[in-house]
Amino acid sequence: MSSAEQARWFSEHVQPHEPALRAYLSKRFPSLPDHDDLVQETYARLLRVEDPGRLAHPKAFLFTTARNAAIDLFRRRSAHPHEALAEADRLIEWPLLETPPTVVETMERRQRREALTAALQSLPERCREVMLLRYLDGLAGKEIAARLGISLGTVKGHLLKGVRDCARYFEACGLVDAAVRPPSESA
Repeated sequence: MSSAEQARWFSEHVQPHEPALRAYLSKRFPSLPDHDDLVQETYARLLRVEDPGRLAHPKAFLFTTARNAAIDLFRRRSAHPHEALAEADRLIEWPLLETPPTVVETMERRQRREALTAALQSLPERCREVMLLRYLDGLAGKEIAARLGISLGTVKGHLLKGVRDCARYFEACGLVDAAVRPPSESA
């Protein structure tokens, strides 16, 4: 198929479905940040088909290709599991324009980082994963729920448990006083 024929086929059989495709992506994958990129990736995949004129159902192929592109995007995002908690260093960084820390400050920071890492390691796996996605990656609850395939209520429950368990861990290590905790949690 020549490029002119391919362009004609694309404008006749694919472009008319773009509004429906965007609506589908918005409804089916609301946590994806940019549906425009996903539509472009779908089009690029369609244009790589050797003879698109032979497709019996171009609309169905378009939507299936878009769904597969979205799933691939989710897989790429989750391909970097948070097994290594060394990334927690990003949580505790110094601004570049400040004076370098003293030896004491460096030691205190290292102890806090080690305590944070140990507190996170003590959490159940799914709870730890939710905490890292929220506080390390900065994802919103809905995004976490979509990425992990769990409900928003479950995400909130994991966050509540994670924060509470980390606070208890820090208290047990003597890093915070029980008096600092809210009255509802002091009991």
